[in-house]
Amino acid sequence: MLISFFLLLISVTPEIPTVLSSGCVTDRVKNTDYVVCRFAGDADIRLFLNDENGKAFRHFNRVNDALAEKDDVLSFAMNAGMYHDDRSPVGYYVEGGEPQKSLNTNDGPGNFHMKPNGVFYVSSNGKVGVADTDRFIANQSLLFKYATQSGPMLVINGEIHPRFIRDSDSRKRRNGVGVSDAGNVVFVLADSPVNFYDFAHYFRDVLKTPNALYLDGTISRIYAPEIDRQDPGVGMGPIIGVVEQND
Repeated sequence: MLISFFLLLISVTPEIPTVLSSGCVTDRVKNTDYVVCRFAGDADIRLFLNDENGKAFRHFNRVNDALAEKDDVLSFAMNAGMYHDDRSPVGYYVEGGEPQKSLNTNDGPGNFHMKPNGVFYVSSNGKVGVADTDRFIANQSLLFKYATQSGPMLVINGEIHPRFIRDSDSRKRRNGVGVSDAGNVVFVLADSPVNFYDFAHYFRDVLKTPNALYLDGTISRIYAPEIDRQDPGVGMGPIIGVVEQND
């Protein structure tokens, strides 16, 4: 069952490299500036919502402070999906193997409900992936260490989301995550306004990720000390990060 699930999530694209260099770089395509952060699938990728007292972290530095108490360090982070006013996630959310919010299959307005939406996950055996919500539901027998639901999907098995308009004038700051055929994870922040179609195109055709998920829009922020990025802003809901041991 586990093997068949991950085979279903991957579309074969021979030209995709088997290894991606790790770390963050900047890029510019079609007058849009991007920050691209690549990590191997076995990186220590975690989700963070509340501290040990049940209060939302809201900011990258508070996550880093909490990790420092365990001699760990946050090497990268970005906001990880849409949230309510109390910072609770709109969709499915699993942290440390504990589900905290059930899958949201409701219809409604806004980007989250532009179906298909989807889930980024780290399974209990360390596999990472992005799956549209319907496919994810079909494999609920699997266990997950981390998962966050958002929407819309940007790329679904090599196809750009069918509702995206090529020349749409809805251009905003956006962030998302994709997974390559080799199992590498690619986080992207559009540092200048971009429409959904061009954002999805960048994931599919430049970064070669056959499945990619939109995480959020205008409030998108990134923490990437290696390129001197520690974006300030309003308090966030779920945060996704890569953790390393402090030397």
